[in-house]
Amino acid sequence: MFKRLIVPLIFLVFAWFIISNNDARTIIAGIAIFLIGMHYMENGFRLFSGGALETVLEKFTSTTPKAIGTGFLATAVVQSSSLVSVIIISFLSAELIGLTQAVGVVFGSNIGTTTTAWLVSSFGLKIKISQYALPMLIFGVIMQFSKQLSYKGLGSVLIGLGFIFLGIAYMKDGFETLKQGLDLAEYAMEGYLGVFVYILFGAVATVVIQSSSATMAIIITALATGQIDYINALSLAIGANVGTTVTAVIGALASNKNGKRLAVAHFIFNIITGLFAVVFIYRLKELVDFLAPVFSIASSDYAMKLALFHTIFNVVGVLLVAPFTNRMVRFLETLFQAKEMGRGQVKYLTDEVMEIPATALAALRKESIHLYDKSLEAIAHAMNLHRHEIFSETAISEVIGQSNKPIAIDVDKIYQQEIKSLYGEIIRYSSISQSYMDQEGNKAIYELKLTARRIIETVKDVRELQKNLNYYSKSHNDVIIEKYNKLRSQLVSVFRKIQQVRDFEGDEEDILTQIEVQKVKSKEHEAEMNHEIDALIRENKIDSNTASSLINDIGFTHGISKKLLKSAVTLWVKEDEIKELGDEYGHE
Repeated sequence: MFKRLIVPLIFLVFAWFIISNNDARTIIAGIAIFLIGMHYMENGFRLFSGGALETVLEKFTSTTPKAIGTGFLATAVVQSSSLVSVIIISFLSAELIGLTQAVGVVFGSNIGTTTTAWLVSSFGLKIKISQYALPMLIFGVIMQFSKQLSYKGLGSVLIGLGFIFLGIAYMKDGFETLKQGLDLAEYAMEGYLGVFVYILFGAVATVVIQSSSATMAIIITALATGQIDYINALSLAIGANVGTTVTAVIGALASNKNGKRLAVAHFIFNIITGLFAVVFIYRLKELVDFLAPVFSIASSDYAMKLALFHTIFNVVGVLLVAPFTNRMVRFLETLFQAKEMGRGQVKYLTDEVMEIPATALAALRKESIHLYDKSLEAIAHAMNLHRHEIFSETAISEVIGQSNKPIAIDVDKIYQQEIKSLYGEIIRYSSISQSYMDQEGNKAIYELKLTARRIIETVKDVRELQKNLNYYSKSHNDVIIEKYNKLRSQLVSVFRKIQQVRDFEGDEEDILTQIEVQKVKSKEHEAEMNHEIDALIRENKIDSNTASSLINDIGFTHGISKKLLKSAVTLWVKEDEIKELGDEYGHE
């Protein structure tokens, strides 16, 4: 009972404190408005970038230096390391980038967060930004009524900037008013004891507020109004950095293994950086004093010098840790090892991945390929074949001749317990992702769902084909055995062609031509076999029941071939090339 009352009591005490203290109310309101601004900016850049941010993070992270630079620029522009982290975790889960690249982006993102301090110290304190905040809010709200996502996104960015500027103005006014009745600078502490105490304050503030950017804004405004001493402000900045490790760990608790690994990388980086900054805080202070004139920072402009300090020790942290990235990644890969995946479970789909359109499409495509591979195994075994035989360099006739022994496989059981459940998950995650997609994205999702449906239909078709194959393989009628071997040969030919498409690196038009040729061959094979069956009936070499079974199985084989070839186009050929095919490989 008492535990249930703790939270309401804390809120009541906090409410009383805000109501009874005008200065604190102004400062806390400023913090709240600042956080709302950060939230609006993050969501705004999601919409406004139109996938550009995701493209940049995917394309320009091939090396660790590029990943660090990209992480810095992305975070500096969007002013949200959390948004960059969400995208990177999604990319990792979809296997669009490796863990080494992701760790590099995290390092760069830490430097990128320091731009908030520059924004606050340069614009927030030197001009009356509240005058600019209101027009931003007005135009931002007007843009929210637009039907275009890019305008809505830009509107959210403007609203976010407006709230950030307004929040800074409130915090500044609050601290200036507070100083008239209470001068916090009187409690400044000298020496390393003061350093450690203020580092603790900075860390706790960041954990409570859940935003190092907001903490830095508070520190800078308090420093600019003379409420805290310069060296104590430096210590608070170090504490804010250390505090982000706690927020990262808390956020990672509900994340997947990739999120947890990045949180550990973030923790290692910030702890090493923080330890370095603590040990050399006075040397770094001297370095800032030396470099300040280079950046046209006045000796008395402590807010700007704090921003420079914040950037310097994060850059130094990257220089210290980046050379050991590969070793760190090897360590991270040993953590949070996933349990062995069940045969009907997804490999690439998670809730985090679905929030980013680019990674959602990539993950759904990869999962559809996973579904294809499992279905290929079931179809091959149903046809009394093994995958290594199908994709060997042995002639198809030899492969078929050497593999007439039935393989014990319950296709229906595999379909019900593995393939159908995997297909169901693809459909479920597709539906989740569609709420984040634009019209083009939804069309691509629809094509992937259609492809997944075609793939599982091939497994359903092969169930019927397997029954007759195993039944007639026991007969002594060489004519029937020869016809079923031709059907098996047809499927091997299709699988080999699809594998060529999968491995092909070159002009997509060549791939499409090869698929078109294979499709024509499949159609001709169906017509040829039907003519042969007609001849066998006329010559009384097979009875009507056998002929009926063969005709049905010819249809199943052709249907499987057609569906798999269509699936190959969606899974391994670029979208702009697909359009050239028209309806032939499009919607059914």
